Amino acid sequence: MLKHQLIHPKINEVLGRCGHHSKILIADGNYPASSTLGPNAELVSLNLMPGLVNCTQTLQALLSAIPIEACNTMGIPDDDPYALGGDPPVWNEYRSILKDSGLDIELQPIQKWDFYDAVASRDLVLTIQTAEQALWANLLLTVGVRQVV
Repeated sequence: MLKHQLIHPKINEVLGRCGHHSKILIADGNYPASSTLGPNAELVSLNLMPGLVNCTQTLQALLSAIPIEACNTMGIPDDDPYALGGDPPVWNEYRSILKDSGLDIELQPIQKWDFYDAVASRDLVLTIQTAEQALWANLLLTVGVRQVV
């Protein structure tokens, strides 16, 4: 019986195999997950219907199960209309979730095309395709070191 919030069997299987520096992508509903999958990555689709399951719910579940040392968002190109309005609201939700989890981790944007390259790396072990409707909600997590108490 699992004690953390994450109960998805395939996601737990992949997380059990990953190690320090492994990467996990939480992809929004617009992300081309099947065509940008890294060579060692599994794809799990949680996109049941628009908005269900979303990126913040997925982040909360993952944080209950694994240590995270870095979080990267997809940086917004300067020519995108969204770039003028500051950070997307979902980024503030991520910051709140990280803080509530006791993590002092800053979101670090990676420019769009570099983000795609990072996701295509051999370090990516899992892409979770969500049905998130918010724009610019993609989040790349780097697994940290498990602390022995």
